[in-house]
Amino acid sequence: MTIYGYQNKVLRIDLKEKKASTEPLRMDFAKKYIGSKGLAIRYMYEELKPGIDPLGEDNKLFLTTGPLTGTPVPCSGKLSVAAKSPATGTMNDCSIGGHVGIRIKFAGYDMIIFEGISEEPCYVVIEDDKVEFFDASDLWGMGSHDAEAVLADKYGTDYSIMSIGPGGEKLSNMACINSDYYRQAGRGGIGAVMGSKKMKAVLIKGTGGVKVPDIENTTDKILEILHEDVLLEDNTFVFDEGTTAFLEACGDGGIVPYKNFSQGNDPEWEKYNGSVLMQYREGKRGCGSCGLGCGNFLKIGDAICEGPEYETIAVAGPNACITDPEHIVKFNEVCDNMGVDTISTGDTIVWAMEMTEKGIHDFGIRFGEADKMIEMVEKIARQEGVGADLSRGVKYCSEKYGGTDFAMQVKGLEFPQYEPRGSWGMALSYAISDRGACHMRAYAPNEEVFAASIPPYTSEGKGEMVYKLQVSNAVKFSLCICDFWGTLTYNYERMAELMRLVTGDDWTADDMFDVGVRVINIGRAFNQREGFNRAHDTIPKRLVKEALGGEGPAAGQKIPQEAFDDMLDQYYEVMGWDKNGMMPEELIQSIL
Repeated sequence: MTIYGYQNKVLRIDLKEKKASTEPLRMDFAKKYIGSKGLAIRYMYEELKPGIDPLGEDNKLFLTTGPLTGTPVPCSGKLSVAAKSPATGTMNDCSIGGHVGIRIKFAGYDMIIFEGISEEPCYVVIEDDKVEFFDASDLWGMGSHDAEAVLADKYGTDYSIMSIGPGGEKLSNMACINSDYYRQAGRGGIGAVMGSKKMKAVLIKGTGGVKVPDIENTTDKILEILHEDVLLEDNTFVFDEGTTAFLEACGDGGIVPYKNFSQGNDPEWEKYNGSVLMQYREGKRGCGSCGLGCGNFLKIGDAICEGPEYETIAVAGPNACITDPEHIVKFNEVCDNMGVDTISTGDTIVWAMEMTEKGIHDFGIRFGEADKMIEMVEKIARQEGVGADLSRGVKYCSEKYGGTDFAMQVKGLEFPQYEPRGSWGMALSYAISDRGACHMRAYAPNEEVFAASIPPYTSEGKGEMVYKLQVSNAVKFSLCICDFWGTLTYNYERMAELMRLVTGDDWTADDMFDVGVRVINIGRAFNQREGFNRAHDTIPKRLVKEALGGEGPAAGQKIPQEAFDDMLDQYYEVMGWDKNGMMPEELIQSIL
């Protein structure tokens, strides 16, 4: 029997024994969870025992594609990278762009699972059904970009490369995995999991393809969808500026964090806005199967990066009280090469700035000190001096040194760059996210700030709103569709149509919605098994106690504890969990 869309094959790699084996994909899992994010979490729930050490031998690293990966479906070129998080102890899945997901699929696999720990630094080369292991001692200690350059020179450009920098080697809680130089699986210390396995890099090349039931009709329909849903006038900003365009939108809404989330805008934002940054653009790039191409190559002085994305601009610019665009690009470049997440690294440095200025503990850096911020990135990645503690993130450091009220984190994961006092739904989204503070689970500013369809400074209706956004995103990321396909939000019939085209199975809009709910629940079930409950679904005291400063529309706002508790109660009720945020056993059994 031919299975369309899927390759029906999992590659399992034992790094300790230097062995590779294949097995059929669990299609019963795929039917319930589709692929990518959902499928990865379901496998994690099945294979990772409760209480394991995220940096120990029992954790596994899952690279998971979806049925749309490797087809012409627009915006479908991403890959889910998942493991138990060393930063939070929760489940953790990250989305990474580029071409690596497509190459995994073309090599003949839906998923690659890395197990065990190599005795020595190694890298793995995968070409279709051939898997080889090589010594990486000469690469160990190199920056991620530097190591990729060596490997690309040796193997050529037909391989996608995933690599870690010193941050991953040193097991930092903010270590990321890089791919194709400029794309990252960034959050939750996922790079530390790869580093704990002593794997510097994996190279992947595939020469196959993906079978669909009717290639001619599928291609025609996908082209039609591309023009109807993706290449729209409202999406031109993606090509023109990428996420730098969010600076103006978020600034107008008063939700750009300034001085460690003390106020919601920067009066000097025009010094580093999208128009300024695009003056330094030297090239463009998009992921595989992308019709938009959001990647911008910027070069200012000796600083070069793809990006920077909104998150990086905000954390290295206004949140650090810095306005120099060259510094922002350099911060991005150094973080990428060192293999650390720009969000968590930036937030941690910003917290250290405030600690120093308040006289609580002197970390040797203050707001506005751009050069020291760059130096601090390397110290964190290599765990030198104060960087050794800071590499463990703001939760650990604030519990050790003080400053917990303004340690902007949930469950040990630092805040994305959206001020929740200007978008109360964002506060709820951060709190209930399965991997800690995350804007990719439910992007509340779309409803509360940009579209202004729901009042932002109220708890009313926020449980339902966040639930609906979360379900939609859970389906998109299980299909592994990029968020820039904005019209796909809530469009379950279109999502079902894509599945029908690629798999030939009779998927309905209701089926897709049910998948989204199931994905949210399996992530919660994993965390519940690890001991997480309502006590962990919280927000920093700064948001509750301190009115937002500045002059934007959200100035003067704070989130009363009773309002936050109300939002949390609403959300739990919609999800069918109890008042303590616990899933009933019958619900857990129904999703397995």
